[in-house]
Formats: sequence, structure tokens, C-alpha cells
Amino acid sequence: MKRYLLILVGVIILLFIVINTKKGKMVTNHVKGVVTNMVVDPNYINAVGDSVSTRVLVPEGFSRVKYKENSFQEYLRNYKLKPYGSKIINYDNSEYFAQDWHDAILEVPVPANGLQQCADALMRMRSEYLWEHNRKDKIGFNFTSGHYCSWKKYAEGYRPKIKGNKVTFHKTASPDNSKRNFYKYLNLIYTYAGTSSMFSELKKVSVKDLRIGDMLVKPGFPGHIEIIIDEVVNNTGDKMFLLAQGNTPAQNVCLLKNFEDTSISPWYKFDETQPVYTPSYYFDKALFIRFK
Repeated sequence: MKRYLLILVGVIILLFIVINTKKGKMVTNHVKGVVTNMVVDPNYINAVGDSVSTRVLVPEGFSRVKYKENSFQEYLRNYKLKPYGSKIINYDNSEYFAQDWHDAILEVPVPANGLQQCADALMRMRSEYLWEHNRKDKIGFNFTSGHYCSWKKYAEGYRPKIKGNKVTFHKTASPDNSKRNFYKYLNLIYTYAGTSSMFSELKKVSVKDLRIGDMLVKPGFPGHIEIIIDEVVNNTGDKMFLLAQGNTPAQNVCLLKNFEDTSISPWYKFDETQPVYTPSYYFDKALFIRFK
């Protein structure tokens, strides 16, 4: 009989905890020796924020790393976002199957041609930054073949002639410096460049030297790539970062949650000796590259 009474008391205690938890209450010291505290992960999302820096709050003890005005780092940190709750939409206007991976959608248009996939979206963001800051002569990327294709030469009318791995450039079009022609150039880049060419072309960066704009990469066919869009540091030098990605099929660029450590999500910590798990991809190494 005593045994059954103990079981009944245990069931009553459990029901009490479940009911109060569902009501959103913090249960503390109600039943001595049974529940002392229920830890709830902090929420770092400000739903009314319309940019990266206003949508994501800084964890206690940390502050945002300062960068120069008009730098690529500040450009990414202040990137405009769609309203909170916006869904990930594919290039064909369908909804992506995974809508619980993200905390924000960046205002990066998705062309209906389906070309703008993971690496392409990041090359677009970098190119648009250079365009908007009057550094158009710096826009250029290597094809997978290793041949460099610049916006400057494309605007002058030069087009690639591709035969296998051999690429030559010939002046076959009239000069055109328009924004419309710029996006035609990017479509060409999307077709012949990707994670593999970016990894081969760009500088490798160690975890201890990371900054906003650096990209977590797994080169390959297909590979995957994600970009750091914000950075915070505490007084002992520990850093955390935000990651965003485009994806395949071509779709909205989104700010990723951190399912591996929900206590700091969407912030991430990186260790050169450890793999990185993000909602859509497993990186077996914390391997980073940096735009020129």
C-alpha cells in the first residue's frame, strides 16, 4: 500500500510540473528535492528588427566588434531583412520544405532562372557591395577552370568562348555598363563558378582570425558555403558569429539557427579542431575563406 501511495504522489508531482510548464511558468522550489530550477534558453531575437544588427540581440557580456563605416563588414551587419516570420521561398515561388531553420530572411532577390544557389548568392552580395561603393573594377571571379572573369571586361563587351577546360575571351558585344548588364554578368558567373572555384581562388582563414564576411566552406560538386554576417566578442576575447546561407535549389538567403547549441542560437562558436553542424549541412572541418 505504501508503495502505491509513493507512486501516486510521484504522478501528482509530475502532473504539477507539466501543467505549470505548459502555462509558461518557471517552476522553482515548489517541491523540495525534486525540481530546483527549469532552465529556459534565452531568446536573442527581436521580431521587430529590420536588419541583421537590430533583429539579433547580443548575449550578456558580449559586444559587437567594431568595423569601419562603409566596410563590407558593416554592410553585412546592417543588411535589410524581410519581416519576421517570412518563409524561405524557392526560385520557382514554391515554399522550401524546411521552414524552421532560420530566424531571418535577407533582402536578396532570387532570380527565376534557378541559377543563384549557395555560392552564387554570396558572390552576388559581395558584388553588389562593390557596385554600391564605387569599386566596380574589383568585381571579378575565377571560373572553375581557373580563368578570371571580371565585370570590367564584360562591360567592355568581352565574352568567354568555352571549349572543355579552355577559355578565351573575345570582344563580341557593345560596351554596356548598365545594372541590367551587370546581372547578366552575374548569371554567367553563377554558371561557371562555385564553391570549388572560390575555395581555390580565395585566401584561407584560421578560426582565430575570423571576421564578418568570411565564409565557412566545403568545396566540391556539390559543396556548400555559408557566410558570417555578424560578430561579437567578450572581455576575454571569446567570439561568436552569425551565419547566413543561400541554398540549392536557388532560394532566399536566410540567417541560420543554431540547433547544436540552442542556449546561444542563432550565434555560433567555432573551433578549428571540431566539425560544424548547421541546420542544412555538416562541415567536417571549420574551414573558412575570405573575399579579396
